[in-house]
Amino acid sequence: MRLNRPREHNRLEPIDLTVLRETFAQVDADPSVRVLVLTGAGKSFSSGFHLGALADGLAGKGGESEDRDAFERTVDRLEGLRVPTIAALNGSVCGGATDLALACDFRIGVEGMRLLMPATRLGIVYYASGIRRYVTRLGVAAAKKLFLTAQPIDAGEMLRIGYLDEVVASEDLMTRAEALAATLAANAPLAVSGLKRGINENAVGMLDRDALSAVRAQCAGSEDHAEGVRAWAEKRAPVFGGR
Repeated sequence: MRLNRPREHNRLEPIDLTVLRETFAQVDADPSVRVLVLTGAGKSFSSGFHLGALADGLAGKGGESEDRDAFERTVDRLEGLRVPTIAALNGSVCGGATDLALACDFRIGVEGMRLLMPATRLGIVYYASGIRRYVTRLGVAAAKKLFLTAQPIDAGEMLRIGYLDEVVASEDLMTRAEALAATLAANAPLAVSGLKRGINENAVGMLDRDALSAVRAQCAGSEDHAEGVRAWAEKRAPVFGGR
C-alpha cells in the first residue's frame, strides 16, 4: 500500500481512513496475502492526520462521535492484521503517522528522515492505544521525550530508541523492504499469524491463553507443520500452503 498525496506530504484525510480499513479487511480475508508493506509517495512518509478535519471533529462539525476515534480505530486495525506488516518509511513522519508506522511489525527508514510528535504543541492529549504503542514499543523515557517536548528526532535517534529496525539509503528502501517481505512470506503463515498475535498480546499483558492453545494445536496438526519437518530433514526450503 502506498500513501499517494505527495504534494501534501501524504496527509491523511477522513476518507483515507475508510479506504485503509477496507483494504485491511481485504488483506485479512485473502489467504494468498502473506505480508503487507506500507510506504508513501514523494519525499515524506506522511505528515499525519489533517488538522483541519481533526478540529472539525473535535468541534462536533462531523456530527458523529465515531468520527473522532476513526484514526485510532484505523491504526488499531493495522496493528491487529493477520499478516506481518512492514512500514517502509520513505521520508519524515509526523503526528498520527508516527503511530501508524509504529503499529507495523517492522519499520525501515531512510537516511535524513525525521520524526515529530507535536501533540503538546497542539494542545492534544493522545488516544489510549497510541500512548500504549509508544510506551510498550519505545519505553517510558522515549515516549515522554517525544510527546512532552514535541521536538523532532533524526534517523539515528529513531534507530537508537527502537523506532526503526534499520536505516538505509533512499534508493535501497524498497529493495530492503521487499527482501524482508520475502523472508516473512516464506515462513508458515499459520505460525506467523499465531506468533504475531501472541507476542502482541504478551507485550501488553493481555495474552489469551485459550486462543494461543487453539492455534498451537491447529499448527501442530497442519500440513504446513508436516511440510516444515520434511523440508528440515531433507535440507531444502519448505513450501507452505497456509493449511
